[in-house]
Amino acid sequence: MAIKKKIDLLELVEEIVGLNSKMRFAAIIDSKGNIREGIMKKGQTSLNSQKEEEHFCQQVAQRRAMRKEFDRSLGKVTYIHVEREKVSQLVIYTKRNIVFFTMEPETPMSTKIKLITKIKKITSDI
Repeated sequence: MAIKKKIDLLELVEEIVGLNSKMRFAAIIDSKGNIREGIMKKGQTSLNSQKEEEHFCQQVAQRRAMRKEFDRSLGKVTYIHVEREKVSQLVIYTKRNIVFFTMEPETPMSTKIKLITKIKKITSDI
């Protein structure tokens, strides 16, 4: 019988925010929108209150459920990128969870794509 290695979600989100100096926040969200683990990068301040962040994460999970409706005709979502004036928001779907992270908006798109690829690799088992 294979022994499954327990994944430390705090270590995982710490690794994600440590991937690039432009990272601000990273969280692992369950299918109901609950934040399983989340951290703000040292030296950063949140643009949302905790209540707003929790509400946003619930909406991220709701949107995942809504997007599944089109998986058959359009294929599965690989990532979501929302560019705002004050922050870039990125979402990656894993098998059972959602990875949500934010970055400084001036980060080049090529850097974001490289980060998405890395994050997909390190979160593939969650």
